[in-house]
Amino acid sequence: MVSQDLASISHRLSDRIVNLSYDDIPDSVIDHTRLMILDTFGVAWAGAGAPGSADIEDLMVAGSGSGPCRAWASGRPLDPMGAAFLNSVHAAALDYDSVFEKGSVHTDIVSIPTAWALSEEAGATGTAFLAAVALANELMCRLAAAATENRGWFNTALFGGFGAAAAAAKILGLSVGQTRDALGLVFSQTGGSQQALIEKTMAKRVQSGFAARAGVFAALLAGRGVTAPAECFEGDFGFYRLYCDGDPAPLLYGFGDEYLCIGAAVKKFPSCTANHVPIDAVIEIVEELDLAPDDIRAVKTVISPFAHGLVGASFDPGDNPQVAAQFSLEYSIACAALRRQLTVADIQESAVKAPEIGDFIGRISIEVDEGNAGKFAPAEVVVESARHGTIRRRQEHVPGTPERRLTAGQIEDKFRACIAAGVRPLDPAQTDRLIERLTAIAEISDMSDFFGPVDCHERSS
Repeated sequence: MVSQDLASISHRLSDRIVNLSYDDIPDSVIDHTRLMILDTFGVAWAGAGAPGSADIEDLMVAGSGSGPCRAWASGRPLDPMGAAFLNSVHAAALDYDSVFEKGSVHTDIVSIPTAWALSEEAGATGTAFLAAVALANELMCRLAAAATENRGWFNTALFGGFGAAAAAAKILGLSVGQTRDALGLVFSQTGGSQQALIEKTMAKRVQSGFAARAGVFAALLAGRGVTAPAECFEGDFGFYRLYCDGDPAPLLYGFGDEYLCIGAAVKKFPSCTANHVPIDAVIEIVEELDLAPDDIRAVKTVISPFAHGLVGASFDPGDNPQVAAQFSLEYSIACAALRRQLTVADIQESAVKAPEIGDFIGRISIEVDEGNAGKFAPAEVVVESARHGTIRRRQEHVPGTPERRLTAGQIEDKFRACIAAGVRPLDPAQTDRLIERLTAIAEISDMSDFFGPVDCHERSS
């Protein structure tokens, strides 16, 4: 039974995290969490081949030495902090990872690598791993929902460390007081800025890794008796005074009974979420009318001020073509119109710099609807066609969100495509075994042996 007579918000949250078990979590939340694990593992496998990923992996392997954890795609040994960091970076690299739209926070790329690394080290059960991920995600979603403004923080990094600390504490079996200390210790490491997104730099994908590593480190310190402020959220110099305004009540109300984390969306495209409605709408129009590129005279998209701030700048491949493409609405529309898709192949440097993309961008215009208080939706696309005249398409919700969920089959298809696109593509039989293993993760008795029956690293030996 979860006690209610505890003082600080941190302590009361810790009480819930420690005392809620796998059996207390609704089946719907567990099912959702399993899908998020499948999706996150897949995008991380593909992300291991993104620009910079191999260099980061080499650095982490050199620094971590030989450890009990693995880099997912290569199988190389790492310590828990190194594994949490690297797998998180790989999962974030393609901007293809799940997102909690309401709070603009990418929970799974932090919680899953963190809980996985420590579960590998500890030989935890699959059910313990699932519970840690679900509760960590719930904490991050509640932190994001409780915030009433944002001063330019990157929410995944800002809230992610707390989720990672919760996941790590759960797997390590810390007490309520130690878990509270882990939250307080990760508070001392909290940061992360949207400037990395605005300047289209690789630092964006690394920030989730910082949060994962910080959470592991904080929990390990707390487990060894290092203490921390008990009021890291509501204290005079706590989170809500220093980082953002917010109402802490949602952090606690209904925690363990109501789960916000099932609102997280699986991404349909490897691109910033602000691009997704225009991409989807353009593909829909072009396919329905079978529009050839020469038949498209102009494309206008109308988006929110929030979305424009993320993806509305003029497209310039610059020094980081992949990141530039992922955070460019102009590129997204051009790709959707010309190729009728936006896949992992379409964010590779050669595809991003293709001459036809640059030629088409002159036909694209972006309009900001100042009255649109949404973030990524609603949005509207207007296509001017030589044969069909003006075609308008407005979408109220982002693909993959609860209002427009992807099916389990679509998520599995995405997983297969990600595994095939990775630097270590697997054959169909290996991919099938990996899907079966991830789907049945609740049945695993020892996470340190997760990869044994799959043999997905046999080629890297």
